[in-house]
Amino acid sequence: METNSSRPTKLYVAMVLLLLSLNPCESVDVDPQDKAALLLFGSRAQGPSQSLSAWWSGSNCTNWTGVACSRESGKVISVNLTGMNLSGDVHPSLCNLSSLESLALAQNSFTGAIPSCLGSLSGLKTLDLSRNRFGGALPDTISRLGNLKELVLSWNRDLGGLLPPWIGNFSDKLERLDAGFNSFRGEIPESLLYLKSLRHLNLENNNLGGDLRDFQQSLEILNLGSNSLSGTLPCFSACSGSLSVLNLADNNIVGGIPTCIASLEALTHLNLSHNQLSYKISPRLVFSEKILVLDLSFNNLAGPLPSKIAEGTEKGLILLDLSHNQLSGEIPSKLTELKSLQALFLSHNLLTGEIPSRIGNLTYLQVIDLSNNVLSGAIPLNIVGCFQLLALILNNNNLTGVIQPEFDALSGLEILDISNNKISGEIPQTLAGWKSLEIVDLSSNNLSGTLNDAITKWSSLKYLSLARNMFSGNLPSWVFTFQAIRMMDFSGNNFSGIIPDGNFNLSLYYNNRDFARQPGNISLVSMATLGIKVHVVVASTNEVRLNYDIIAAVGIDLSGNMLHGEIPSGIFGLEGLEYLNLSYNILTGPLPDLEKMRSLKALDLSHNSLSGHPPENISGLEDLTVLDLSYNSFSGYISKKQGYWRFPGAFAGNLNLCVESSTGACGQESTPVVPGKTFQEEMVEGPISLSVFLLSAAITFYFSIVSLFCSARARRYILETKL
Repeated sequence: METNSSRPTKLYVAMVLLLLSLNPCESVDVDPQDKAALLLFGSRAQGPSQSLSAWWSGSNCTNWTGVACSRESGKVISVNLTGMNLSGDVHPSLCNLSSLESLALAQNSFTGAIPSCLGSLSGLKTLDLSRNRFGGALPDTISRLGNLKELVLSWNRDLGGLLPPWIGNFSDKLERLDAGFNSFRGEIPESLLYLKSLRHLNLENNNLGGDLRDFQQSLEILNLGSNSLSGTLPCFSACSGSLSVLNLADNNIVGGIPTCIASLEALTHLNLSHNQLSYKISPRLVFSEKILVLDLSFNNLAGPLPSKIAEGTEKGLILLDLSHNQLSGEIPSKLTELKSLQALFLSHNLLTGEIPSRIGNLTYLQVIDLSNNVLSGAIPLNIVGCFQLLALILNNNNLTGVIQPEFDALSGLEILDISNNKISGEIPQTLAGWKSLEIVDLSSNNLSGTLNDAITKWSSLKYLSLARNMFSGNLPSWVFTFQAIRMMDFSGNNFSGIIPDGNFNLSLYYNNRDFARQPGNISLVSMATLGIKVHVVVASTNEVRLNYDIIAAVGIDLSGNMLHGEIPSGIFGLEGLEYLNLSYNILTGPLPDLEKMRSLKALDLSHNSLSGHPPENISGLEDLTVLDLSYNSFSGYISKKQGYWRFPGAFAGNLNLCVESSTGACGQESTPVVPGKTFQEEMVEGPISLSVFLLSAAITFYFSIVSLFCSARARRYILETKL
């Protein structure tokens, strides 16, 4: 009789035997012909010597990297060399693997044309050649692969030509076709519209054109983003119960959004951004609670915001982007019932009224961007209910009131932009709790008072602008002590006293040229339109994660104040500093050499009382593009050999300074600005206008969202969705 104690042992043995029977390569030698084919391919493939070294150390299939064999015959049935750092042409010997069912060469650097002989692998079910450097056209021989279920060709930029008409009818088993980020052109072949087996179609980021047509199968993922498709939106009725991801962003689609789109009951991600959609959003366009990401940004949608656009549940919409349209009216209070919302983007519209007082009900909210509207009233105190908030962007509105001390509850804030409003009062001491702040723009408001020590607690600061307010008093000694600071702008205030001779050696960016150097050669004109690129990642856990890149000069701007005394010599030793503006103050004393400021691109010390002889030689400052030392009290003789000839008018208004002319005599410097104008007039009309030189005055945060398949080319911020 079998005892109870023996049953677990027998069960364990049975499981082991089952696992062994499922291992197709256990103690099986590679078929000799297949072995020869693989070794020939491996000998021609370039890459790290250890990548395929196991292929030369025996015949046991188990030991062959990326290879699986049939247990019965030893024939190779699968080759997976994904991410092996291999390169060169694919040797056609791979086509001799007659029993091959799966071939994956993804994430390598293979070049040349796709071998036409792959069409002889009649048993192939999966072919993945993505993320390589294949070029030319897709060989017609692929049409012979009648058993293919997955064809993945994406991210081969030189692979293109017309999508062949047979692409949708060569295999009635094809479930996935991914040819995104290639160079295919022409219209979408009609055969793809009727391929019943197709579930996943990705043709994003190609050069496809023609009218967008309806698909007649039960697609689950349809990604045609970043092409040149035109026409109007179809209803996708055949996909009503299956389509979960629909991306048509970055095309030329016109007309309105049909309400039938909301009938796609399985839809989780919808991206129609960067098209030419117009008209009002119908109040009947209400998506189910399954929708997670809804992006209608960068269109011409008009009329009021719909009071209800998605069912508000605990597991519903997490990202809503209606930015960059022409939507008007007030923000409906019903938006605060979208309980799962984590990112809300309504910027660059014509919205009026106040921020809904119940916005604090959105307790999961991490990013709010209501910038560039006509919103009024105060920032509601209830916003502290959004205790997970990472970014609060309200710039360019008509907001009033003060910064409430209670806002310290938003202790996780990383980005705060309330610039270009009418906010008054002082910076509360309680905000010392904002220790995560990295980007702060309070510029162009009516803020006043002195700089309190609360700011010193913002130890992670990278960008700080208090420009064009009414701050006063002395600059405290700690202003230059932030280790991560890149840009500091205190211009256009009433600061007085001296520039503190602080510890300039703390900032990594100010002192390290490699940290400061921007990729490429960015002119000051182009920098005036740059700012922050924000990346909002929607992860598989359905949570957003905020990342950003600062693309701005490394600089200090203290212009337009009442600072006096000498400029601390430590400033002129900052190797990483790209931009320094101390103009329109009452600064005195001589200038030291500038030779250590090797990253300097713009220097404005005009309209002060600086004296002595200018620095002898600036020829070593190769990146210097803008120089203005006008309207000071410099004296002496400036030779053409000193390199100042690159900056006409840089010494205008220095009456005791002789600038060598082309004839060798003292020349009259042309006037770069009109004497007698006020500081405000100079900022608008001067040759180094604020739109070019005062970088921080032009920096605004441009945000949009790119959901699962959005193009990064046209966006100021990127939404990436990982499934």
